[in-house]
Amino acid sequence: MRIFTDPAGSGWLWFDNLVTAGGTSVAFDPQTGAFSSHAHFCANREVIDCNWSATAQGALCHACAMTVLVPDPAIPNAVTNWARTEAAKRWVLNNLSRWGWFGPEDTGVRPVFHLLAEGPTPVIMGHAAGVVTISVAEADPVIVAVRRTALEEPYRTMIGHMRHEIAHMIWWRLGLQSDFLDAFRAEFGDERSDYGAALERYYADGPPSDWKERFLTAYASAHPHEDWAETVAHLLHLTDISDSFVASGLSSPEVPDPGWDPYLEADSERLIHAAASLTVGVNHVNRAMGLSDVYPFVLSDTSRRKLAFVHDWLRTGA
Repeated sequence: MRIFTDPAGSGWLWFDNLVTAGGTSVAFDPQTGAFSSHAHFCANREVIDCNWSATAQGALCHACAMTVLVPDPAIPNAVTNWARTEAAKRWVLNNLSRWGWFGPEDTGVRPVFHLLAEGPTPVIMGHAAGVVTISVAEADPVIVAVRRTALEEPYRTMIGHMRHEIAHMIWWRLGLQSDFLDAFRAEFGDERSDYGAALERYYADGPPSDWKERFLTAYASAHPHEDWAETVAHLLHLTDISDSFVASGLSSPEVPDPGWDPYLEADSERLIHAAASLTVGVNHVNRAMGLSDVYPFVLSDTSRRKLAFVHDWLRTGA
């Protein structure tokens, strides 16, 4: 993620800022990719601290307008978790807009979000026909820590969920192109195989013993659709880590040049190599504080090839 200039002063702003260091209220304009102190604020600003601008006073911003179902505020912590969920969604939408997805120039269908709080019954997250369903409970740090342990997942965050589920939606759009489907099936397998049966088999038997050689995560081995979604999510992880590294003014021999923009990198192999190399250093820094690795994954040759495939399709834009 980039670091932004202060429109009302000489300092800097982070992507989630609502005010400047000097106390001026600001909003992020997704069309210009910059903050403004003279924008119409999103109608959700006072409700969930949305910091994006809207096209008119009292209107929802571009991101909040995609949410058609919001959590029941009567459920404990629902509004707090909704706010965290929308923040993660804005982050991921901004990532994808760097490649032209779901931004002003994208005339295709945008995702529709159902953001639901969990009552007695857990919310099943997923994508179907352009609708992304997310459990906002997954934004609760205690709940996600418990589930990360229970499901033996070294990485589980709301940004990760957003990247994964929106990836399904992107496949849904790309799947309208026969050349994409032919190439996808050659790389990931035939997605027409029984999805329900594949998931039942995965949860009953677990991943194949050699999954680390062929997939980024164990869950990716369940079905070609999940392999695609996990690979897209990981491409976004790696690209955003690289972009944030450069934006922070950090340097590394693995960064091609000081002004390098990972989202403009056309060479998939160079992007993946640089990003994977940076994660080693970032992981080492986290260990100095007794924290888990930021990117606890190893990229096999097969996974790198799949990441390059995804990069080639996503970077061409919507």
